[in-house]
Amino acid sequence: MQANRVIRKFIPLLAALAVAPAFADDANMLEEARSVSSAIPPKLLSVLDEEIKKSGPEGAIGVCREKAPAMAKAASEKSGWAIRRVSLKNRNPKAVPDAWEEAVLKEFDKRAAAGEKPTGLEKGEVVMDGDKKMYRYMKALPTQDLCLGCHGTSDRISPAVQAKLKELYPADQAVGYHAAEIRGAITLKKPL
Repeated sequence: MQANRVIRKFIPLLAALAVAPAFADDANMLEEARSVSSAIPPKLLSVLDEEIKKSGPEGAIGVCREKAPAMAKAASEKSGWAIRRVSLKNRNPKAVPDAWEEAVLKEFDKRAAAGEKPTGLEKGEVVMDGDKKMYRYMKALPTQDLCLGCHGTSDRISPAVQAKLKELYPADQAVGYHAAEIRGAITLKKPL
């Protein structure tokens, strides 16, 4: 009887110790995902700013169209994470979110509407992708002033930009934004 009581006392402790490494692994994955995701947007904004100064917003469309995916691909190869950008109102047909990403983007919108700053919105978790365990992470990408020449309201987008967007993206949905609104997110995943 005494032995059973002692064992029962230690069961919660043993269970906590068994779970502790999983929490540590989750925390490590979250920190790694944050690090990887935070490296891309500043580089992209710098390249965009440079191109806008050189050739205007219509010239910068190519940066988002060609250089941004190339930057994500290079970062994916270097880091081991699958990286891309997604949006509920996508411009690029490849930027359509999967079910998990869509749910997180909608959660970000609700959190922003409740007063959270879009710059701090993120989510990371372990999920099952079929029969594979994956770590998934998303960080909101708020609209910068620099983005409004291509993603803003119709009065902010020049006729030249509108024509170029219509030519390159006939099904474009990524307009009508104001500064600091969530335009989409950077999304990462990695098998565990």
